[in-house]
Amino acid sequence: MAAPMGVLLPPETSPDAAVLLATRSVRGFVDGLVSVILPGYLVLLGFGPSRVGLIITSTLVGSAVATLAVGLWGGRVRRTSLLRLASVLMVLTGVGFAAFDRFWPLMVVAALGTLNPSAGDVSIFLPAEQALLPSTVSDRHRTALFGRYSLVGTTVAALGSLAAGVPEAVAQRLGSGLAGPLRAAFLVYAAAGLVVAGGYRRLSSDLESAGGAARVALGPSRRVVYRLAALFSLDALGGGLVVQSLLALWLFERFGLSVAVTGAILFWSGLLSGLSALAAVSLARRIGLVRTMVFTHLPANLLLMATPFMPNLVLAVACLLARSALSQMDVPTRTSYVMAIVTPAERSAAAAVTNVPRSLAAALPPVLAGAMLAHSSFGWPLVLGGALKALYDLILLRQFRDLRPPEERSAGEARR
Repeated sequence: MAAPMGVLLPPETSPDAAVLLATRSVRGFVDGLVSVILPGYLVLLGFGPSRVGLIITSTLVGSAVATLAVGLWGGRVRRTSLLRLASVLMVLTGVGFAAFDRFWPLMVVAALGTLNPSAGDVSIFLPAEQALLPSTVSDRHRTALFGRYSLVGTTVAALGSLAAGVPEAVAQRLGSGLAGPLRAAFLVYAAAGLVVAGGYRRLSSDLESAGGAARVALGPSRRVVYRLAALFSLDALGGGLVVQSLLALWLFERFGLSVAVTGAILFWSGLLSGLSALAAVSLARRIGLVRTMVFTHLPANLLLMATPFMPNLVLAVACLLARSALSQMDVPTRTSYVMAIVTPAERSAAAAVTNVPRSLAAALPPVLAGAMLAHSSFGWPLVLGGALKALYDLILLRQFRDLRPPEERSAGEARR
């Protein structure tokens, strides 16, 4: 599974990085698949937009709590062991969604499981993988590796979104209802959990100790990490209004699109997002990590705010695709920045502290977005979400433009 990922690795990278990229790709595919079919499946079960929003919120709250637990107690357990346990939970999540069709059981499975309604990765897997990746590469190529990690996850998730049309094609071919094929997609998600678990078993036994000191709680980097966590939470608060499942629901409600057509749109959106990750690495070398985050993210959010005002589907999709070509360029740069400005021993704690508030902040907005869409198909969640994310960009630039990672400081000193 990891062999094809080896060609994507930057120089001076250990084989463990290929394994982590491979597991990210498997998770990305099924995340993309279920994020598109989830709202359609729930509507087919008889749930309105408000209840769909509640279930999506439940998935995000569950991920936040699990990530918090990893941050508080994960230091007592090897990160590779945590990843294997999470993959078992992934299997149970897929089986649970396939087995139940009533609201409250689905709420419980959503809260306790690993289902990801977002185009990005907001799951329990993320902080552990983020903390392990810097130990597989030199500082010089760290951002490039995170760019590949983001590229793999986003582009393969786009293929998963495209595959969301398969259940509909199967239903038409068999002349049966759509509920059965959609339910089978969750079994595919469960099977992916088994594949991911096998991948994690291939990680080197010495990966935990690579990079030096033992893991500790936040020390000298505490204040700056807390400030970043607060800002990332503002970004996630806006992002929670426009997670991929809610975008799919808005396209269903506003334009009456099918699951297959919506999946195709989100495929191109995800593909553009993934390719932009590579451009982000090159741009960051020229203007720095923080400026890359802001100067690409801000126009993307303006496009998001403009989307509901478009008079027809073609222009609305054009705005969404243009936004996708820019909106995810901050993902590898943001992660690389956090890992760069803390000590190696603080990386696990920093990953947890910056991801937990993001997950919590993204958890509640889907309820509000579902209520908005229940009353109007205009797209107010897109407007409000874009405005909050744009505010984050401006504050981030003001507060962190002068705090540079080691490679940028070294480059500046060399020029002088």
